[in-house]
Amino acid sequence: MPRTVYLETFGCQMNELDSELVSGRLRSLGYAFTPDRDAADVVLYNTCSVREHAEQKVWSRLGELKERKLSQPSLVVGVMGCLAERDGQDLIRRMPVVDILVGPGELDKLPSLLDNAVKTRESLLSEPEVTGGGEPLRSARQVALQGSASRRSATLAAAADSLEMLDLSRSISPTNVDEMSGRRSAYVRITRGCNKFCTYCVVPFTRGAEIHRPPDHILDECRRLADAGVIEVTLLGQTVNHYRFEHGAAVTVGGVVQPQKGRSYAGGHARDPFAGANVTTFADLLRRIHDEVPAIRRLRFVTSYPRDFGDDVLEVIRDHPRICRYLHVPAQSGSNRLLKLMNRGYEVEEYLEFLARARAHLHQPEIGRPLEVSGDFIVGFPTETDEDFEATVSLVERARYKNSFIFKYSPRPGTTAFDRLADDVPEAVKRVRNNRLLAVQAAISQERGLAYVGVEADVLIEGFSAKERKRRVREQGACGAGGTVELTVRGQGRGSACAIDEEVEATETGPAQFSARTDTDMIVLLDQPASRANELVGTIRRARITAASALTLTGELIG
Repeated sequence: MPRTVYLETFGCQMNELDSELVSGRLRSLGYAFTPDRDAADVVLYNTCSVREHAEQKVWSRLGELKERKLSQPSLVVGVMGCLAERDGQDLIRRMPVVDILVGPGELDKLPSLLDNAVKTRESLLSEPEVTGGGEPLRSARQVALQGSASRRSATLAAAADSLEMLDLSRSISPTNVDEMSGRRSAYVRITRGCNKFCTYCVVPFTRGAEIHRPPDHILDECRRLADAGVIEVTLLGQTVNHYRFEHGAAVTVGGVVQPQKGRSYAGGHARDPFAGANVTTFADLLRRIHDEVPAIRRLRFVTSYPRDFGDDVLEVIRDHPRICRYLHVPAQSGSNRLLKLMNRGYEVEEYLEFLARARAHLHQPEIGRPLEVSGDFIVGFPTETDEDFEATVSLVERARYKNSFIFKYSPRPGTTAFDRLADDVPEAVKRVRNNRLLAVQAAISQERGLAYVGVEADVLIEGFSAKERKRRVREQGACGAGGTVELTVRGQGRGSACAIDEEVEATETGPAQFSARTDTDMIVLLDQPASRANELVGTIRRARITAASALTLTGELIG
């Protein structure tokens, strides 16, 4: 029987992709995955330290494993991701239940470390105990912990960077291609790391300097995903529009072109004056994927940095219909004083100028091609005054986002703000400001949603809605109280924490609520017979929008 792994992911889309890549490599080593943590031989947590809430969840999960580890010494526990990189050996000292630590810049090493830890533990536990004073002289835990002593820096020289092989193995592994057969959307990384050093953010310290993948590798990955049935690809990067690959500057190791360190972006509003035949810019990359992989019917990207977003990218989006008209562009604050404290590198006026340029190029609702924009905001950043907050409210009102991700500031160890800026805004004030900004955004979101009522749009049907999954948990008793479920399509799981059925039976004729998404990233709820699940999920259909709320649209399929 194969060893089983439970893998839980916290945080951003980058972490979701990391988990998928690691899962594929472990499957190739013979591991199987289970949605039941208590039944797993290995428990892995892919962590995020950008937000305190996600971090606290990890500490809670690790605490829950203490008793089980005592009764099941063969259990292997691993922590990967930003929290592992930031806390290092201190994490093991705080949580001795942890056996293996792997940072984001070391993920290529995780499969071999984990496999070695599991096999070593099994070997030790199969030997007769050698005791002294009634206690074992050596334990599996001590040996497994040695895996974490082989940690590497997250900022590798390009020639030594074997992380590229982790991405490439995803695109060439038959195991992963088979796994994709029930899925129609995928993430593809184009850059790693970040050079911005915003004072509230730990990413440059945990993921290292900006590194750009070779464009041919990215194109190859997209082709292979398309061959496996994927029709929507989202390109990922901490500052995705900074992508810039200088051919001839990279190093080839073992026949593989390695990613190159980030270079200063020389773009601006017009085309990059320094780009030439030997440079692939972000605009070039989008154009190539659109033109060379026509089976990808939707091409998205996140996350964009506002200051360096050139007109060349906007023109490519405008002229290439399969590139989605949706931009996620964090602003973080509407106060120039706070933006400077955050080291964001732009002022509100520049941000608004970018939005105006983007909408001038791309917002064309009269021909059924609107543009939607979302943003990120932090409320209660150190020294934030009522005046600063009102400036943020004003920016949200002027920007007219379809939605915003709004967070209360929490100091993160390892950041510049944590070391230099006192967290001096009271929690009660943060909560009031957070709720008010959410209310302002909700009103704008509903207004934007109402503009879709009566409109026809193509939607990608992604699966059961959250409401439908919860209903099925209640009715079937799956996973116990509070469990989460995902639709399983053609026998393939879709990232589920707990599956309801192996497949939706064709005889199930009752109504079900499905969740779909427009190319502008608007969520559309559709009521259809549950028996159509295997026919509909993963397909793009035409829908007419009939109603709107602050969070979702409601629609009906046409034809």
